[in-house]
Order: sequence, then structure tokens, then C-alpha cells
Amino acid sequence: MPAEQRKVCDMERYAWKAYVNEGMLDEYVRRHAAVWPKMRDALKEAGIVNYSIWNTGNELFGYYECEKGADHAAEVQAKSIVVAMWNDYMKDVMTMNMDPATGAQPKMNEVFYLP
Repeated sequence: MPAEQRKVCDMERYAWKAYVNEGMLDEYVRRHAAVWPKMRDALKEAGIVNYSIWNTGNELFGYYECEKGADHAAEVQAKSIVVAMWNDYMKDVMTMNMDPATGAQPKMNEVFYLP
């Protein structure tokens, strides 16, 4: 689906998936309940809003909207020292193969949208 069709109120939507390591879901939830203020700032700098993460069992699904576009969000995150520190902090509780081209979460392809 073209980017212009993925936009909501001029914001591009972005979705990703990952996995919580076995037995680490409670720790994953605990860490996200106390997300670092600098991490929140980094996400806002990237233009990320309406960010939510969902799980079913050990599967994670993340969704956010990008005020400045998904490419901008990926670029800012890839360059952020704070995001790199957060990813390092989280690597013992989750498995996410980062996109080597963007350094960000692997983007899922949208197949249906009901505005």
C-alpha cells in the first residue's frame, strides 16, 4: 500500500513485531512501565506518537504513528545513543532482529486499513 494511503491525519503508521524471551514477559512489562524519560524524549524527537505495544504469549506487536514520516523516525532512532542504550538494556528480555538498512524495528507491511 502506498505511503500516502497509510497516513492518518498526515501521520504515517508503523507496525513491528518481536518476541519476549521465555519467562521474561513480567520483566519486559516492568521495564516498559518505567521507560526512561530520555527514551521518551528520543521517541518524541523522532516524531513518534500514539505508541503502543501489545502481546499475545511471547509475541509482541508494536504500533505508532509518525508525525514526520516513518523514514524520519527510523533515521532519528538509528542515530540516537539513548535508543541504542535502551536496545542494549532490553536485549536480555526480548528478541528483535533490527532492519540492517535502517537500524530500526523491522517494519511490517500493511495489508488492510479501515479509516
